[in-house]
Amino acid sequence: MVHTPVHASWINQIEIFFSIVQRKVVSPNDFTDLAQVRDRLRAFEGRYNATAQPFQWRFTTSDLDHLLARLDRHTTDRQEQSSIALTA
Repeated sequence: MVHTPVHASWINQIEIFFSIVQRKVVSPNDFTDLAQVRDRLRAFEGRYNATAQPFQWRFTTSDLDHLLARLDRHTTDRQEQSSIALTA
Protein backbone atom coordinates (compact mmCIF):
# COMPACT_ATOMS: atom_id res chain seq x y z
CA MET A 1 0.00 0.00 0.00
CA VAL A 2 1.21 3.50 -0.81
CA HIS A 3 0.08 6.49 1.20
CA THR A 4 0.04 9.61 -0.91
CA PRO A 5 -0.58 13.05 0.55
CA VAL A 6 -4.22 14.09 0.39
CA HIS A 7 -3.34 17.70 0.00
CA ALA A 8 -4.53 19.46 -3.13
CA SER A 9 -1.25 20.11 -4.93
CA TRP A 10 -0.56 16.37 -5.15
CA ILE A 11 -4.07 15.59 -6.29
CA ASN A 12 -3.86 18.34 -8.90
CA GLN A 13 -0.61 16.97 -10.29
CA ILE A 14 -2.05 13.47 -10.51
CA GLU A 15 -5.15 14.79 -12.27
CA ILE A 16 -2.98 16.75 -14.70
CA PHE A 17 -0.89 13.67 -15.50
CA PHE A 18 -3.96 11.50 -16.10
CA SER A 19 -5.54 14.18 -18.29
CA ILE A 20 -2.35 14.14 -20.40
CA VAL A 21 -2.58 10.33 -20.65
CA GLN A 22 -6.26 10.62 -21.62
CA ARG A 23 -5.58 13.16 -24.38
CA LYS A 24 -2.38 11.68 -25.77
CA VAL A 25 -2.82 7.94 -25.29
CA VAL A 26 -6.37 6.81 -24.66
CA SER A 27 -8.23 9.09 -27.07
CA PRO A 28 -9.33 8.16 -29.64
CA ASN A 29 -10.40 4.82 -28.24
CA ASP A 30 -9.55 2.72 -31.30
CA PHE A 31 -8.00 -0.30 -29.59
CA THR A 32 -8.88 -3.80 -30.76
CA ASP A 33 -7.56 -5.53 -27.62
CA LEU A 34 -5.93 -4.87 -24.25
CA ALA A 35 -2.47 -5.65 -25.60
CA GLN A 36 -2.68 -2.54 -27.80
CA VAL A 37 -3.67 -0.42 -24.80
CA ARG A 38 -0.76 -1.82 -22.78
CA ASP A 39 1.73 -1.27 -25.62
CA ARG A 40 0.60 2.31 -26.24
CA LEU A 41 0.71 3.14 -22.51
CA ARG A 42 4.21 1.68 -22.17
CA ALA A 43 5.45 3.55 -25.24
CA PHE A 44 3.99 6.79 -23.86
CA GLU A 45 5.55 6.13 -20.46
CA GLY A 46 9.00 5.78 -22.03
CA ARG A 47 8.67 8.97 -24.08
CA TYR A 48 7.14 10.92 -21.18
CA ASN A 49 9.83 9.87 -18.69
CA ALA A 50 12.55 10.87 -21.14
CA THR A 51 11.15 14.38 -21.67
CA ALA A 52 9.11 15.15 -18.54
CA GLN A 53 9.77 18.36 -16.65
CA PRO A 54 8.10 19.74 -13.54
CA PHE A 55 4.88 21.61 -14.18
CA GLN A 56 5.38 25.36 -14.07
CA TRP A 57 2.62 26.77 -11.89
CA ARG A 58 1.59 30.23 -13.00
CA PHE A 59 -1.11 30.89 -10.41
CA THR A 60 0.58 32.76 -7.57
CA THR A 61 -0.62 33.61 -4.08
CA SER A 62 -1.09 37.17 -5.31
CA ASP A 63 -3.36 35.86 -8.08
CA LEU A 64 -5.33 33.96 -5.44
CA ASP A 65 -5.71 37.09 -3.32
CA HIS A 66 -7.05 39.02 -6.33
CA LEU A 67 -9.45 36.21 -7.22
CA LEU A 68 -10.80 35.96 -3.68
CA ALA A 69 -11.26 39.74 -3.47
CA ARG A 70 -13.11 39.72 -6.79
CA LEU A 71 -15.34 36.86 -5.64
CA ASP A 72 -16.03 38.66 -2.37
CA ARG A 73 -17.01 41.84 -4.24
CA HIS A 74 -19.23 39.80 -6.57
CA THR A 75 -20.95 38.06 -3.64
CA THR A 76 -21.43 41.35 -1.78
CA ASP A 77 -22.89 43.02 -4.89
CA ARG A 78 -25.35 40.14 -5.37
CA GLN A 79 -26.43 40.25 -1.74
CA GLU A 80 -27.01 44.02 -1.97
CA GLN A 81 -29.03 43.60 -5.17
CA SER A 82 -31.14 40.89 -3.52
CA SER A 83 -31.78 43.12 -0.50
CA ILE A 84 -32.82 46.01 -2.74
CA ALA A 85 -35.13 43.75 -4.75
CA LEU A 86 -36.78 42.42 -1.58
CA THR A 87 -37.45 45.91 -0.20
CA ALA A 88 -38.86 47.19 -3.50
